[in-house]
Amino acid sequence: MASLRDRLWATLFASPYLAHLILLTAWPVLALAYLSFTDYDTVSDPKWVGLANYTRLLGDEAFWSSLGNTGVFALLYVPAQTVLALVLAVALNQKIRFIPLLRGAYFVPVVSSWVVIAYVADSVFNPRTGSANTVLGWFGIDPQAWLNSPALVIPTLAAVAVWKGVGYMMVLFLAALQAIPQERYEAAMVDGGNAWHRFRHITVPGVSGTTFLVLVLSTITTLQAFEQVYVMTDGGPSGASELTVLYMYRQGFQFFQLGYAAAIAWVLFAIILLFTLVQMWLQRRWVHYA
Repeated sequence: MASLRDRLWATLFASPYLAHLILLTAWPVLALAYLSFTDYDTVSDPKWVGLANYTRLLGDEAFWSSLGNTGVFALLYVPAQTVLALVLAVALNQKIRFIPLLRGAYFVPVVSSWVVIAYVADSVFNPRTGSANTVLGWFGIDPQAWLNSPALVIPTLAAVAVWKGVGYMMVLFLAALQAIPQERYEAAMVDGGNAWHRFRHITVPGVSGTTFLVLVLSTITTLQAFEQVYVMTDGGPSGASELTVLYMYRQGFQFFQLGYAAAIAWVLFAIILLFTLVQMWLQRRWVHYA
């Protein structure tokens, strides 16, 4: 059993994290919970309104539209990023020349700001000068207004977000791949297993724990998406890319309805928590920890 002196030292070393947790996480969350039951405009004192903000949410078509846009964005982003990150990790786990350079190249977008990413995306998806329309022209397809089309804006944003974030998830998969014992692959080759069999029966189960982590992180990140939409489309055209966090930002910091914005934040938190709990329950059926 640890002595009093050891516990005091442990508390001292943990105190910076505990202070951060209490002052910058726990306290703001509790304050946000209180504000969600108030009418607050940052000028006058918060006025208690009970469940009025949550009742208003039920009939707010703009909120439900933003939630639907977020759902579509997540359905496109999460599977695409997970699959692409695994494929890239497998490809870059080979012993060939320039592998460190290629790994670094895929990681560069991860550490780039969304402002930089927006400029790069404009060079690709600009309706007049973008390379995407140039490629379509080679096949006789008319130019597309990628970020100005209600039907294409969410898929385009998802594609850009995948390109930016896939390098990080690729690194996670690379670490998992390098932890799989090579003896398993050698035994499979001796038994006549081809590349597909080895991938399906060794690689996929071997990285299932990391796949679960990637799915959870991608889901949480997607449901909280804000920067890319704010920088690239500002919710346009006609609200077609208005995601929930952007809508919450408008309510709180453009219309100064911070109580209503707090209610939106708590609903979004509940949705994220629900998805995370469902994923944790389902992972018992398909995740294998060696």
